[in-house]
Amino acid sequence: MIKPDETVDPLGMTGLRMIQPQKGYRFSMDPFLLCGFSGFREARVIYDLGSGNGVIPLLAAARSTAEKIIGVERQPQMVERARRSVTLNGLQDRVTIVDGDLRLIRQHCPAQQADLVLANPPFRAAGNGRISPDDERAAARHELAGGLATFLEAANYLLKDGGRCCLVFLAERLAELMVLMRQLDLEPKRLRLVHHVVGEPARTVLIEGVRKGLPGLVAEAPLVVYTGEGQDYTKEVLAMYEGRGRGV
Repeated sequence: MIKPDETVDPLGMTGLRMIQPQKGYRFSMDPFLLCGFSGFREARVIYDLGSGNGVIPLLAAARSTAEKIIGVERQPQMVERARRSVTLNGLQDRVTIVDGDLRLIRQHCPAQQADLVLANPPFRAAGNGRISPDDERAAARHELAGGLATFLEAANYLLKDGGRCCLVFLAERLAELMVLMRQLDLEPKRLRLVHHVVGEPARTVLIEGVRKGLPGLVAEAPLVVYTGEGQDYTKEVLAMYEGRGRGV
């Protein structure tokens, strides 16, 4: 089941294991922060857009009571790897990985079935910055197969009225993100800026939108990842990593 160029790694403190490439795209802290921010609440059906190796569907399975968790990914090698991770953890009854392009979401998934949509879209436009020669890393970091609007359009299609969409994205593109969310009927309701250390500008942002929601935005207290000048996580981030954070 495990290939020579892969590793099997613990997924935080969930008790689950995840198959990843030795070289290529490997999960970061962002999925843990996103799941901690979103809060699964009573979500019965959860979608993850651009699932990669399947980290968010696995986290959702470990930390929610959702009956159906569907990850959508377009890169065949990552789909296959994510499916093996689902089998490795015995989650086939709850987690499905769909091999599909978000630009063709209507061909792959039914409309308005989701209570919660999660996404960690590529942060950079295709022409912005150096594109990695590694295909998996390039697709994770740059918009090579549809941009931010593609993710939000898919979320709008999948969500029930009143359903929630939560994303982690680049802070410098927050204005663009909020404009697109409103255009696509995903009303921004909560946001939280993420800072690596106190005193530095925010690098990423966590944001929640509600399909056909009423206006009214809550800007929550900033989330700081590291303490001091070191690489030790703050108590709140450590709680999210361990599954003790709000909503997980």
